[in-house]
Amino acid sequence: MKILYFGDVFGRPGREAVKAAMKKWVEPEAIDFTIVNGENFAHGYGLLPEQAQEFFDLGVDVITTGNHVWDQKQIIPYLSTSTRLLRPANYPDHPSYRVPGRGSCVVQSRRQPSLRLGVIQVMGRVFMPSLDCPFRSADAELERLEKAGIENIFVDFHGEATSEKQAFAHYMDGRVGAVVGSHSHVQTADERILPRGTAAITDVGMCGCFDSVIGVKKELSIQKFLTQRSVKYEPADGPGGYGAVIIELDSGSGRARSIRRLRETVIQS
Repeated sequence: MKILYFGDVFGRPGREAVKAAMKKWVEPEAIDFTIVNGENFAHGYGLLPEQAQEFFDLGVDVITTGNHVWDQKQIIPYLSTSTRLLRPANYPDHPSYRVPGRGSCVVQSRRQPSLRLGVIQVMGRVFMPSLDCPFRSADAELERLEKAGIENIFVDFHGEATSEKQAFAHYMDGRVGAVVGSHSHVQTADERILPRGTAAITDVGMCGCFDSVIGVKKELSIQKFLTQRSVKYEPADGPGGYGAVIIELDSGSGRARSIRRLRETVIQS
């Protein structure tokens, strides 16, 4: 089976780039599952229900998020009902204060209905909000999927520190088909298959305007660093591009056969 995953989608340039990239890759590559990190869909701040629904209608199977998932309050009721919009599984939970949404799901291939994929998302704790342990939370989600008979499993690890992302990938090696990193918006050139058969990349990068500072207008980011004052970030204008990976899993064993890194500018504004 083949999985197409797009890194953090930042604002309109990123959304338009992903739409163009899906037309380029999904049918020609016989993609079975398309996964998008959509936590910055809405002008760089969270996502709106209508944006999530638009991408599901376009054929996206799962949308993952991250620490910006709560930025748009309209998404909270949608999170509570959608089975394919994920937030990190390791948000702390309490019987009296339930966290909306879910951290994993199972989806069926539209191209090959016999294929099923389990998708898990967790968030790192290094230079990030203090959440429950992502390693132990992933263990719990993985156990639940395995009990349901799901052998092919994909993990989005949303984190800042490259060391934490790499440690997590090695921790999961041989237990899941793929571990991909998100959040930093900068693509790493370390795609590989680990010794026990898990495909990994530290960060897939972003989908947005590459002539920017991680998707943000350059002058705003520079202003923030020079003055240390609060600056409201806005998505950069200009050509949109995408960072993505295509991962092929052996559907019988759940182990990776290949991982291919993609990075391309596709939209002129």
